[in-house]
Amino acid sequence: MSIEKAVMAVIRAARPSFRNVHDKVVFAVHAAFLSSGFVLTATGPDALADNVLSSPSTDEVGIDNWNQFEDHYAFVYVNPEKESAKVLLKCLVMNGSLLVDALAAGSSEPVHLEIDVENYVGENGSGNYSAQYKNLEKLVSDLDKEVISKLYGSSSKPSNPSSLETGEGSRHDTNDAGVRINEPRGPQPHPSGVYIPPVNPICGGDLYPGPGAGMYPTRTK
Repeated sequence: MSIEKAVMAVIRAARPSFRNVHDKVVFAVHAAFLSSGFVLTATGPDALADNVLSSPSTDEVGIDNWNQFEDHYAFVYVNPEKESAKVLLKCLVMNGSLLVDALAAGSSEPVHLEIDVENYVGENGSGNYSAQYKNLEKLVSDLDKEVISKLYGSSSKPSNPSSLETGEGSRHDTNDAGVRINEPRGPQPHPSGVYIPPVNPICGGDLYPGPGAGMYPTRTK
């Protein structure tokens, strides 16, 4: 089943009552979250409590009072796939647009999407829910791309290269900031003009003794 059909299936199963075109689009947004695996834990006035994201309750609730307010809506979800991390979804009516903001617990900034309501509401106001929407596939796609998929960001950090790249006459390394460092090989002149030999990289032993101190390497003019 496509995501669009899954969203419509959620709407039909819930059989919500719509007061206006904003209700229709908001409920489609809510249905998109449910279709993506989220579980509703609060809506309406309960979703606007100060401690709504820190509350330990993860009990699933119904949609009572979801459209109690005239120009704004609120929902709280948990995501079982993210260790039940909570998400607060707010929708604000602004002229002919619906401003959607979603904030995941622990995040500092919400993700945002502005929806032009008339682009997604059908002219048929009958009890057939599919006839009350248009371009539902695009709406669901935009919600997934701009809101749902961005809620938790990237959980993995790019790893710093730990291997060394060697080349003729220099050694390449990378520091913690990801900046490449070139270190010359061989004896380097001291500011005083005296050459200081590097430490011999070949370990000596009884069988193959290494060169004596100060004898590696030999500088040629």
